[in-house]
Amino acid sequence: MNLHELLRAVEFFDAVDRPAERVAQRIRRVLDGSVVDDLLRGSWLGHPVHPLLVTVPIGSWISAAVLDALPGQRDASRKLVALGLAAAVPTVITGYADFSTLDVPQRRVGAVHAVSNAIGAICMATSYRARRARHDRTGTVWTLVGLGAVSVGGALGGHLSYAQGGGVYRWQRPSESVDLAAELEDIGAKR
Repeated sequence: MNLHELLRAVEFFDAVDRPAERVAQRIRRVLDGSVVDDLLRGSWLGHPVHPLLVTVPIGSWISAAVLDALPGQRDASRKLVALGLAAAVPTVITGYADFSTLDVPQRRVGAVHAVSNAIGAICMATSYRARRARHDRTGTVWTLVGLGAVSVGGALGGHLSYAQGGGVYRWQRPSESVDLAAELEDIGAKR
């Protein structure tokens, strides 16, 4: 089984259907039609905000792992782990707002994505605690384990966005989108 098949298999993981549906319904009940809903889901931007926000925790945690390999960077690495944890809060909130509008196969992938990233965040919180206690090697190990979990979550998030089209054309019809091939052809014809 290749990676694409493995990611696609999650679309059929119906064991998460009941809890995922309950979570989605509760979020929709709270947010539905509100200004906060539009803000969290990115109507003001024209596409979801969550994929933009994920870059901060992921970038912070990868940078922390890189700094762990360099001497004298213990404090900087610990601060980057903390920054990633702080940035994870709005990232999770916007992710759940998006989750509440997904169809069933997308919600299955979204649920496993959320669990994988929650495991990653717990590992990062454990890393931060170890680093505060001056157990830097243990903190490094937890950072690497957390990055593994977040990588799985990221692959699932990418599958949700790119293969399943989660959040695509949420605020505009496909006919309103730019036809890049036609635009490039026009530019070429004008030369």
